Amino acid sequence: MTSYDQKHKIISGISHFFMVHGMAKTLISWLGRTDLQARTQAERVGLGPIAQAVGVRGFARLELLCDYPRDEAEPYMVWLREQHPVEIVPHFITLTSPVHFGEIYENASRVVSDAIKKNKGTDELTFHLSPGTPAMAAVWIILAKTRFPAELIESSREHGVRTASVPFDISADFIPDLLRKPDEELERLTAGLPPEAPEFSCIIHRSPDMKRVIARARRVAPRSIPVLIEGESGTGKELLARAIHRASPRRNKPFVAVNCGAISPELVESELFGHEKGAFTGAVSVRMGFFESAHGGTLFLDEVGELPALAQVKFLRAIQESEIVRVGASSPIQVDVRIIAATNRTLTEEVSQGRFREDLFYRLAVIVLLLPPLRERPGDLGPLVDHLLEQINRESETEPGFEHKKLSVNAKNILLKHDWPGNVRELQNTLRRAMVWSTGATIRLEDVRDSLFPTPRGQSGEENLLGFDVLQGIDLPAIIDRVSRHYLGMALEKTAGNKTRAAELLGLASYQTLTNWMKRYGVKA
Repeated sequence: MTSYDQKHKIISGISHFFMVHGMAKTLISWLGRTDLQARTQAERVGLGPIAQAVGVRGFARLELLCDYPRDEAEPYMVWLREQHPVEIVPHFITLTSPVHFGEIYENASRVVSDAIKKNKGTDELTFHLSPGTPAMAAVWIILAKTRFPAELIESSREHGVRTASVPFDISADFIPDLLRKPDEELERLTAGLPPEAPEFSCIIHRSPDMKRVIARARRVAPRSIPVLIEGESGTGKELLARAIHRASPRRNKPFVAVNCGAISPELVESELFGHEKGAFTGAVSVRMGFFESAHGGTLFLDEVGELPALAQVKFLRAIQESEIVRVGASSPIQVDVRIIAATNRTLTEEVSQGRFREDLFYRLAVIVLLLPPLRERPGDLGPLVDHLLEQINRESETEPGFEHKKLSVNAKNILLKHDWPGNVRELQNTLRRAMVWSTGATIRLEDVRDSLFPTPRGQSGEENLLGFDVLQGIDLPAIIDRVSRHYLGMALEKTAGNKTRAAELLGLASYQTLTNWMKRYGVKA
């Protein structure tokens, strides 16, 4: 028996003894750069924080979180076992950044939870603060002081291994300014809510409804389950789908977008699943379908409600079995794709009318995200106008005669008053037209008016209140009464009856002013 085998047998025996007698001490730690260097540069850096702690404290088990490549981490673990008889349980983790607070928290809390369940809560837990980044140390402190009572230790070559006495007010001395979080962020982390994700920063929003949608999208992004996005045309369904993909573990794999409504019914099967050479007239070579192209990544099916009935059957089988059969072939091909579907229809109504398969609907609608139209996103229009205008300015910089454009106050006001039946896409195209029509650096009121399409009367069940012919006579008090009741009711609904917040949304001075308006127009909370 080799020396390594003898030591491994000793490790297993010690671990078993501790488990039987319920006395196991478990160290949970990130793998740090100094630890890796200790394997080959011990004379310069010493044993490193982890080996030092294991040797002094006699831990039976080490739960090791590794965000380094396996070819760097695994030789270190072999070396560490040669130094000390300790059972090592590796957890290989991919972080977008070693200082991404939310990702670190989620992975660390998962490892601790799993370790407690595996060992039936009998182990004494210790978190090591020294290896890794300051963000990793900060998370260990939060976990030890909130969800998982544990000893905190730190180690160095100069001072050895010692218990870290850290008060709950961790922001005072230990965490650098960069990692200081407001109370609401700490509450979010300890409640297990999803972290802020930069992948969603391209979706400009302030309204409560959009905040709710984005929070749910962030929560579902790491999980490879189907998502169905419903919303009117132009609400940004593909933009949201791409953000979900970028925030998922599949981010480095393909994102394949398919407009189902643009595919000829005769070619749907070939486009989705591919075909063999000679499968039909015109099939002069083997062709890979969208499923194969998206292997390992995300397949985004826009306007999925447009799929023909026959294609729905084969599409359902592809999702259920994770395999496809090319047209003209007999052997199936295994595929690994995440499905994100989108539609401007209400699929439950399509199912009830027999136009969409019920079993396929339930396969796609594991998670349903409903994007609200722009007219139902109070507070979002202003920031969107500014963002899109700046985006169009950047895109136009290389065009001949480019001049940076800005909106006049009157021009922006008319944009803010428009209903935008075409949603964000219509707003973006209107701004593009207005920039073309404007002759100077400022987009004027007339430029915007010339760029707007007239809103059809009766759209969304409401008449265009700015479109009446005053020469025919109008009832102005009735129009004002109607508008006031509509927006008072909407503001109270969106704020769940919070009068102070509703007054802010409506531009009223205070909740008392709002109450007076409610009495005047007969609106009840």
